[in-house]
Amino acid sequence: MKICLVGEGAFGNKHLDALARIPNTSVVSIAGGVAADTEKLANQRGIKHWTTNLSESLAMSEVDAVILATPTPMHAQQAMQVLNAGKHVLIEIPMADNLRDSKVLVALQKQTGLVAMVGHVRRFNPSHQWINQRLRAGELKLQQLDVQTYFFRRTNINALGEARSWTDHLLWHHACHTVDLFQYQTDELASDLHALQGPKHPDLGISMDMSVALQVPSGALCTLSLSFNNDGPLGTFFRYICDNGTYLARYDDLFDGRENQIDLSKVDVSTDGIELCDREFIAAIEEGREPNASLAQCLPAMVTLDKLEQQLTF
Repeated sequence: MKICLVGEGAFGNKHLDALARIPNTSVVSIAGGVAADTEKLANQRGIKHWTTNLSESLAMSEVDAVILATPTPMHAQQAMQVLNAGKHVLIEIPMADNLRDSKVLVALQKQTGLVAMVGHVRRFNPSHQWINQRLRAGELKLQQLDVQTYFFRRTNINALGEARSWTDHLLWHHACHTVDLFQYQTDELASDLHALQGPKHPDLGISMDMSVALQVPSGALCTLSLSFNNDGPLGTFFRYICDNGTYLARYDDLFDGRENQIDLSKVDVSTDGIELCDREFIAAIEEGREPNASLAQCLPAMVTLDKLEQQLTF
């Protein structure tokens, strides 16, 4: 499988690390946004072709599939460009920053028949997989998913601490992770939902704090707190409160409610959620099937985000 990676930033690097561990897979082109940074990354990784023009990479006959690790506002248009070029595509979360473009993408995937997937990595983290297996087996019943998504981004920096050329968004990016996860774990759509946001940052122009509450028809709740103002432990922390235990998920690690770590080594072939996401993408192409986290499967999360956005005061 020959891959074109689009994006030379923090998550582009994470995908390169993951792809290096997947047999019979190679990155043959990098299409970046900044020429010097793209060339540097290509040289570091031993990738012969690099460009700042996505069309150039898509014209390469050897490219089978594309992974988009670019700024959120670019996802939808770039994904359309990739699909129209006849290439399979994995889009870093979210597929778009609005419901309209999301629906267009789902329709385009159906028209082309290509594999199109979103990097909803929470579906693949071993910690959440462990919970999912027990929920589906009836061993656990979810009462509440309590989530904290905290970063310190009063200046516009990325996950590597470098200056960012675009502005992140708490709802359409970070809340998207939890909204999809909650609906995926319960196998239900949110029937009652509420959203609040704090004041906008004077320079960044975005709300730095947000609160989201969801409930599905079975009664399970999701309480989500998001902040770019948090000067403390950074990241996203999940507390599953169930009828038969409490579990704390921290990315690929899982603990019970008393902080005893749970062995996840046998959950999947890797303990890296991004690698597992990339493996699913490649396997779906090779097997000619719909992947977990396909565009169609992830559209309900975008519907819920759209409803939440309508409640926010701007």
